[in-house]
Amino acid sequence: MILPIVAYGDPVLKKEAEDIEKDSPELQQLIDNMIETMHNSEGVGLAAPQIGKSIRLFVVDASPFEEDEPTLSNFKKVFINPIILEEEGKEWDFNEGCLSIPGIREDVSRKPKITIEYYDREWNLKEEQYDGIAARIIQHEYDHIEGVLFTDHLTGLKRTLLKTKLNNISKGNVKVNYRMKFPKK
Repeated sequence: MILPIVAYGDPVLKKEAEDIEKDSPELQQLIDNMIETMHNSEGVGLAAPQIGKSIRLFVVDASPFEEDEPTLSNFKKVFINPIILEEEGKEWDFNEGCLSIPGIREDVSRKPKITIEYYDREWNLKEEQYDGIAARIIQHEYDHIEGVLFTDHLTGLKRTLLKTKLNNISKGNVKVNYRMKFPKK
């Protein structure tokens, strides 16, 4: 089922998410719905807060970037209760966007390599390292479960310049080709 994506301005996007219990009912269905929602909205990642659920869960599909990084051709993962253990390297800029903030893209600096611990869909505990675009997507989605948006990484001046656009998004004055829920509409 395709779920509506919560727009900028909704308090759930600024809240630190709660851990998920292993026997959480309907978790597998929620994961399937999130993957379907992500693909329907042409995203490469989707975190549970973006569909109004303040839980530590996100899904990624980096395959649209396989032309830039061939190793991403089948990079599809589910992250449950993740913890980024380490971020390494010299920060690099990359133009990011967000399904909850449609129509706005900005350069964000992040470290190029991460080590993350998480449970996969079958509740196997994993500790893995990622770099490049895969690391960037994971960091962006991880921020969501920490209550951080990519716009929080921008300078104060840049955020001030985007204020009108951000307010318009929260009011629903934005054109999107996927279902959204606007907090001020």
